[in-house]
Amino acid sequence: MGNTYTVGQYLVDRLGELGLGHLFSVAGDYSIEWVNSYVEKSGIQVIEEVNELNAGYAADGYARLKGIGALCVTYSAGSLCATNAIAGSYVEKVPVVLINGAPSIQKTLTFEQTGYSSHHFISGRETDLQVFEYITAATVRIDSPHLAPMLIDYALTQCITERRPVYIELLEDMVDLECARPSNALKAAPVISDEDSLNQSIAQISDRLENATKPLIWIGVEIDRFGLHDQAERLIRDLKIPYVTELLSKAILSEDDVQFAGVFDGKSSSPYVQSLVKDSDFVLALGVWLTDINDLGWPIDLDKTAFASWDTVKYGTIFNAQVSLADLVNGLIDKRLMCKAQTLPAKTARQAPVVNPAAEITYQGFYDFIQQQIDGNTIVGADASLNYFGSLLLEVGARRGFIVQSSYSAIGYIGSAATGVSLAKQDKQRLLVFAGDGGFQMTAQCLSTQTRFNLNPIVFVMDNGVYGVEQWLADASVFHGNKPFYNSCILHRWNYSKLAEVFGCQGWKVDTYGELQDAINGAKENLNSPSIIQVVVPQRSIPDNANWKAS
Repeated sequence: MGNTYTVGQYLVDRLGELGLGHLFSVAGDYSIEWVNSYVEKSGIQVIEEVNELNAGYAADGYARLKGIGALCVTYSAGSLCATNAIAGSYVEKVPVVLINGAPSIQKTLTFEQTGYSSHHFISGRETDLQVFEYITAATVRIDSPHLAPMLIDYALTQCITERRPVYIELLEDMVDLECARPSNALKAAPVISDEDSLNQSIAQISDRLENATKPLIWIGVEIDRFGLHDQAERLIRDLKIPYVTELLSKAILSEDDVQFAGVFDGKSSSPYVQSLVKDSDFVLALGVWLTDINDLGWPIDLDKTAFASWDTVKYGTIFNAQVSLADLVNGLIDKRLMCKAQTLPAKTARQAPVVNPAAEITYQGFYDFIQQQIDGNTIVGADASLNYFGSLLLEVGARRGFIVQSSYSAIGYIGSAATGVSLAKQDKQRLLVFAGDGGFQMTAQCLSTQTRFNLNPIVFVMDNGVYGVEQWLADASVFHGNKPFYNSCILHRWNYSKLAEVFGCQGWKVDTYGELQDAINGAKENLNSPSIIQVVVPQRSIPDNANWKAS
C-alpha cells in the first residue's frame, strides 16, 4: 500500500475522529482484510465477539455512553444475525455503525449474470441493503473508491445527527483502493427550528409554568440522546420544582439531586411519584417517549401534559411542529421563569434491610438488599424481565448510571450490552447487571467475550425457571394463586453459576441472603473477569411494584 491513502484507511480515520475506541467484530472472509490491515493497526481496539447478535448489543451498550459504537460483520450470514440488535438501536435512537464486508464486484456480477454463487449470497447486491434500509438512518454501498469518501461521510453524519444506526456495505475489493483524504471534521447537523413555532411553544409553556400551582418536569430519554444534561439541570434549578424521569431515562441525571422525586412508570411507580403526577396541574415532558412500558396501566392526562419530543410540541389541542428540543430548553432558560414555591422531595437515606441470613431470597427482598451495593460509582443495567420493576425503584447516584432497552425490550439484551458498557465506562465505575434467566439463556456467550478481555461486570441472573415477564404480561394472576404457568413460559433450568467453569470466569449460586452477601463480596474482589451470581427465587415471587396487575 505504501503511502497511498485508501478507502479502508478513510473509514478507520473517520470512526476514530468520532471517538470510537473499540470495534466489535466477528471474523468473516469478506471483512477480515479491513479489520486486519486497517483497524488492528489503528488506535481502535478490535473486540472479537462470539456472534453477531452479541456484537450488535455490545456496540449499542457502548454507544449509549460513548456517543458512537460500531460492529463489523460479514455479508448476509453475519449481518442478518445482527438485525435484531440494529432494530433495537434504531427504535431507541442509539448511534451504531454496522460495517458489512461484502463480496467483490466481480463475484456480484458473476452471480447476477450466470447464477454461479459465492458463499453467503442470497439474491444479489441488494439483499442486505434492502433489509437494513428499514432499520437504519442511512444505507450505503461502497463499490467505488471515488465515491467512498462522500458516501462514508454521509452515513456517519446521519448517524451522529439522527442518533440512529447506519449501514455501510464495504466491498472486499474496495478496501485497498486509493481515495481522497478527509477534509473537514464531521459534525452533527443541527435541528433547525421554525421561529414562529419555537416562540409560540416557549410562550405557551412559560405561561403554564408560571401560573400552575403544582408544575412538574418529566425528563425523557431525548435529553440524554441529544446531550442536553447540563441544560436540563440548569432549567430544573432555575424553576425550583420537582422532576421525575421515565424508565428509559432513569438516572440520565443523578438521582441524588434534591429536586428528583423518582421514576414515573405508571402504576409501577412509587406511591409518592404517583400522587405527585396525579396532583400536578401542569407537566412539562421534555424528550419523553410514550410507550406501553413507560406508562404501565396509567392513562396519561394529555390536557395537562406538554410533550416536547420528536421535534414537536404537543399540548392538549396545541401542536407546534419543527421545534428543536435544545432550542426550547435554552429558550425557557433565557426566560428566567419563576414558578410557585413547592415542597421538594424529602431525601432520606435508605436503611439496610434486616434479613435472616438463612432466609430464602424473594424478588423484592433481593432488590431491597442490593440497594446497599449501589454508590456513586455504580452503573446499573436491567434486562427486559421482572427486573424492570425491581430496578426501577433503585436509587442510582451516577449521572447516566442506568442502562435499559425498555422501548424495544429485546430479552437477552443486557448481558451482551454489558460488554460494551464495560469498555465505555470510567475506570472507577463498576457495572451491576440484572438479567432474567430466560433472557440470559439467549446471549450467555457474553461471558466468553468479557472473560477474554478481562471485563468485570457483576451479572445477577434471577433464576425462577420461567419467562416471568411474559407470563406477567399475558396473565399476571398466576403469580397470585395456584394456576399453572403457561407451558411456553416454562424454561429448561440451567446451572448458571457453572458457566463460569466453561468460560473461565467466576460464579456463585445463592439461595439465601447470607450466600448472596458472600457472593457479592467475592464478586467485588474479582476485578479481572465477569462474575455471574445465580440468584434462586421462588417461581411465583415478583417485585412489589408489579403486584398491581392481577390479570
